[in-house]
Amino acid sequence: MSRHVLNDWHPEDPDFWASTGKQIAARNLWISVPNLLLAFSVWMVWSMVVAKLGLIGFKFETSQLFWLAALPALSGATLRIFYSFMVPIFGGRRWTALSTLSLVIPAAGIGLAVQNPDTPYWVFVTLALLCGLGGGNFASSMSNIGFFYPKAEKGNSLALNAGFGNLGVSVMQFAVPLVITLGLFAPVVGAPQVAVSNGVESQIWLQNAGFVWIPFLLASAAAAWFGMNDITSAKASFKTQSVIFKRQHNWLMCYLYIGTFGSFIGFSAAFPLLGKTLFPDVNILQIAFLGPLVGAASRAMTGWVSDRWGGQNVTQIVFYALIAGVLGVLYSVGAFGGEPTFNLFFASFIWLFFWTGVGNASTFQMIPALVRTDMPRLMPDGSPEERRKQSELESAAIVGFSSALGAYGGFFIPLAFANSMKATGGPVTALYIFSAFYATCAIVNWVYYARPRSILNLSLKAAV
Repeated sequence: MSRHVLNDWHPEDPDFWASTGKQIAARNLWISVPNLLLAFSVWMVWSMVVAKLGLIGFKFETSQLFWLAALPALSGATLRIFYSFMVPIFGGRRWTALSTLSLVIPAAGIGLAVQNPDTPYWVFVTLALLCGLGGGNFASSMSNIGFFYPKAEKGNSLALNAGFGNLGVSVMQFAVPLVITLGLFAPVVGAPQVAVSNGVESQIWLQNAGFVWIPFLLASAAAAWFGMNDITSAKASFKTQSVIFKRQHNWLMCYLYIGTFGSFIGFSAAFPLLGKTLFPDVNILQIAFLGPLVGAASRAMTGWVSDRWGGQNVTQIVFYALIAGVLGVLYSVGAFGGEPTFNLFFASFIWLFFWTGVGNASTFQMIPALVRTDMPRLMPDGSPEERRKQSELESAAIVGFSSALGAYGGFFIPLAFANSMKATGGPVTALYIFSAFYATCAIVNWVYYARPRSILNLSLKAAV
C-alpha cells in the first residue's frame, strides 16, 4: 500500500486527532489551498482579458465580451457536477494533482491566442470554456478537505480552504494588470501588442495573463502529488454517493448557494467589465481586485461565526444584506433619479462581495450540520459509526454538488448584465431581478432552517 494512503482515519477520536490526525489534515489543507487558488485564477482570468481585447485590435461587440466572461462559469459549473464525485472514486491526492495539471492547457492557449488579432472568436469561446476546468476543481477540493476534519472543525476548515481558494480571483485581478506591462521575458512569451486607450498608445504583453500561471501550476501539482494523502474510508462509487439526489436538503442548499457563491463568482466575472462600461473615465481594472479580495477574506475569516451561532442564522442576515447592497448599486447607477456615482457604485459592490463571502462560509457550515442531524432519521437502524461514515460521505457529496449548481451564478449574472445593457442601455433590470431572487432565498432559508423551531436551531439549542 502506498505511503500516501491513509487506511486508519478517524478524526472524531480526540486522542487520534491530537496525536496524528490534526497534523496530517493541516498538511493536506495547506497544500490544497494554493492548488485551489490557482484554479480560481485560471477560471476567472477572462474577467480581465476581455476588458483588454478591444484595446489591442480585436473587433468584438460588448455582448460578445460579456459572453466570454460568462462562459468559464458555465463550463466550470457543469464540470463541478462531475468533479463532486471524483475524490471518493480516484482519491484526493491523485485528483488534486491531475486536475491542477489540466489548467496548463487553457493558460497556454490564452497566451498564444491573444497574440494574433485575427484569432477567430470561436477560439476564444473554446478557451473560455476550457478555463472552466479551474471552476470544476472547487467541488473536488472541498469534498476532499471535508473528509479530513472532525465535525467541530469542519466549518472553519472548509471556510479556510474555500476562502483562500476564492482569493485566487483577487490575486489574478491584481496580478494581470501588472504582468501584462512587463516585457522581461519577451523573447520567450512573444512580442508586445500596441494598446490604444483614449488615443494614447502603449505596449502590453497580454499573453502574460495566461503564461504567468504555468510554472505555479506545475509546482502546485507536484506538491499535491508528493505531499497529500488519499483516505481509504472515503472511497465510494458514484452509485453510493448518488443517494444525495433523494435528499431534500441537497436541493435546498443548492438554491441557497446559488445566492451566495453564485453571486460572488458572477460579480467577480462581471464587475471589471461592467464598471469599465458604465464609468469609462475610471480605470477600474486597477482596483477591481479589491472586490473578490474582500469576498475571499470574509469567507476565510468568518467560518467560526457560523460554527458558533449557526450557519442558518448567519445566512438569514446575509440575504437581507445582499438586498441592501443591490439597492445601493441601483442608486449609484441612477435608478432612483440620482446622478450615477462611481464611489457609491464601488462601495456597494464591496459590500456585496463582503456578504457573499460570509454567506459562502455559512451555507457550507450548514451542510454537514444538516446531514449529521438528519442521519438518525435516515438510518434508524444504523450504528453511531455507520451513521457517522454515511454523514461524512453525503456531506462531501452535497458540498461538491451544491458548489456545482451555485457556480452557475457566474454564468447567469454576466449574461443578465449583458442582456439588460443590450435591451435598456443599463444594468437596472438585471439588478431588480437579483434583489427579487435574494428575497426568495431569505424566505427559503427562514422556512426550512432559520426559524426558531427548525431542525438546525433545535439541534443548536440542544448542544448548548
